[in-house]
Amino acid sequence: MFLGIDVGTSAVKALLIDEKSITVAEADVPLTLSNPKPFWSEQHPDDWWTATCTAMDQLKASNSSALAAVRAIGLSGQMHGAVILGADDKPLRPAILWNDGRATAECAELQAALPDLPIRAGVVAMPGMTAPKLIWLRKHEPETFAKIKTVLLPKDYIRFCLTGEKVTEMSDAAGTLWLDEESRSWNYDAIAATGMDIAQLPHLVEGSDATGHLCGELAVRWDMKPTVVVAGGGGDAATGGIGVGAVSHGDGFISLGTSSQIFVASDRYRPKPEELLHSFAHAIPQHWFQMAVLLNGASCLLWAANLLGEKDIGALLNRTEAADKAPSDVLFLPYLNGERTPHNDPYARGVFFGLGSDTGRETLVQSVLEGVGFALSDGQSRLHAAGTRCELPGVIGGGARSRYWIQMIADIMGSPLARYEGAAKGPAFGAARLGRLALDHETVEDVCLKPAIQEVVMPDMARHDAYQPRFAKFKRIYSALREEFHPA
Repeated sequence: MFLGIDVGTSAVKALLIDEKSITVAEADVPLTLSNPKPFWSEQHPDDWWTATCTAMDQLKASNSSALAAVRAIGLSGQMHGAVILGADDKPLRPAILWNDGRATAECAELQAALPDLPIRAGVVAMPGMTAPKLIWLRKHEPETFAKIKTVLLPKDYIRFCLTGEKVTEMSDAAGTLWLDEESRSWNYDAIAATGMDIAQLPHLVEGSDATGHLCGELAVRWDMKPTVVVAGGGGDAATGGIGVGAVSHGDGFISLGTSSQIFVASDRYRPKPEELLHSFAHAIPQHWFQMAVLLNGASCLLWAANLLGEKDIGALLNRTEAADKAPSDVLFLPYLNGERTPHNDPYARGVFFGLGSDTGRETLVQSVLEGVGFALSDGQSRLHAAGTRCELPGVIGGGARSRYWIQMIADIMGSPLARYEGAAKGPAFGAARLGRLALDHETVEDVCLKPAIQEVVMPDMARHDAYQPRFAKFKRIYSALREEFHPA
């Protein structure tokens, strides 16, 4: 039995799988975000740990025998978050998250100091990354900065709580801007440029490496063996790839989670920072990936449903699909939390365009779904410009439950998409697989199998053609508003 724990933005998920990669049990514990100022996004690390313990307690209550049989744990989590620990190894402040936009000026400073950073780090400096946040802390919270003993990433804080070890792995370190992606080692120049020292960063391993064992008191609490191995794990994008077997060159997927990504695995390091792509180390040795990163995905649908007072999203989608006779005349810019690919604009915000007195709920929801689809198509164009293609990406994440939305995205992109069996399992499933690999008697090819394809969704090319003028207008609206988004 193997356990995956994913420290997401909206929830902590714990998932048990057996030797046949069949899900035996799972538990989800919701999390809340804090936005103390405009463009700020924070969570307290202790909330992640409390949610993790709650999820584990739930698994013990419902599946104690399966939990007791666990041999290895893999970890996954939201990337880029800055977890700041003091001398007592306690958090000094809430973690600054991936969708936080405060460190824009610090990105410019970092790139000016290190012109070769985008090539070495696989991406241009963006406010959501970890390193600019530390420069911001040094400037705006110097007393806190002076007390920093260690900086960890979100999943690695959970590792520390589970094992007492301060370790990270390549795919999550990739999102800090401190990793030299090609050599898979810390970039001392980048660390120094943020005023940090290598001693303040965790030890680097591969995601399939063992990093320690479950602490004795936790093993007792959950009736688990103290010999349980905790693997390096991975950032949520990489573990999503592990979960769907995207490990060979050209394998890829689209994630429709809180944020959204188009992910394509690579057999070597291929930086393309000029396309605003992320070229990162994968969670398995000697593998990399390219990724178009969107800060807004299925979260846009949840936002719209909450705004409209709709509690049953499935029913809302069914009504929207029934009313959908043609591409919507209402356009939605889905940039509720800013955007990375292809804009690198933390100030961008959501916009409805073309509202009329006859605009109803279903029209608004259709425009939201289409807006995310247009943003994905925008990201896909950057991958194509970089010479990167995936012939049949699968769709994973919570949004993958909606066949209607997948068909819409296929129509907008003009390319087929695969619906996988169990596609909503997400990063926790990949993390469990990395736990299995850490036991060191199986190969990546043995463990990281692709899921069965439930259906290949072919694009309706007539609908694709109808979307093109709307897609062009979508891009023009953003271009016209870009300067208006910026704070005065």
